[in-house]
Amino acid sequence: MEKSSKLPNRLIVTGTDTGVGKTVLSLLLMQFFFAEGFNPFYLKPFQTGCIDPYDAESDARFIYKNVGHLKGKDPADSITYCFLNPKAPLFASRNEKRDIDIKVIQDTVVDKSKAYFPLIIESAGGLYVPVTEDIMMVDIIKLTGAVPIIAARAGLGTINHTLLTVEALEKRKIPPVGIILIDSGEIPTEQQMISENIEAIEKVSGIKICGVIGRIKDFSCPEDEYYAPVRKIFGKDRGNLSQIQGSTVQG
Repeated sequence: MEKSSKLPNRLIVTGTDTGVGKTVLSLLLMQFFFAEGFNPFYLKPFQTGCIDPYDAESDARFIYKNVGHLKGKDPADSITYCFLNPKAPLFASRNEKRDIDIKVIQDTVVDKSKAYFPLIIESAGGLYVPVTEDIMMVDIIKLTGAVPIIAARAGLGTINHTLLTVEALEKRKIPPVGIILIDSGEIPTEQQMISENIEAIEKVSGIKICGVIGRIKDFSCPEDEYYAPVRKIFGKDRGNLSQIQGSTVQG
């Protein structure tokens, strides 16, 4: 399928916190774009808390295991830096006495963008997670020219975390392409709370919530309903994308 002038060639899945469901959203994006006839690529620049890309805790391993088009391919191709300790990249790399070279990340993003479309980048934690002494995850968005999509919890606490995330992006003039709530707990969040959270976030931020993704039983073959929030942003009409000016990055 030809590249769309409205579809960003680089997306970054950023979370309002750690463990909010960024990897699950990245998985759905990969599956969705393959189904739409695109050739996406998943990139996890900073993976912490696992031994190597093949470890059970590796996000890339999870993606490659559950995306049919990636079966037999090497998840190590999708991880630039991998650190053992489950910490912010700055401290995880310091523990191993290894330096993070941002230029390596930028070069990788450019190279993958030439070969694949779109590039799905998964961030590490929230926007203010330190990557180096001088750079936070929010800076990585600017440095890679990616368009953010926000993954947020559906339950208690998400109003504050989501609005702070939106505010941090707005201060840097980085408009998110959308916000998706993820309700992955064993006990579903009460619908009243979800509705109230959506009302508050939309009222203050002015950004419509694209939908809620519930707990998925089969990650390799999610039911169609789980793609609804993604389809709302990136479907045929791509209504939300019309709000993103100059979002398709060349290079």
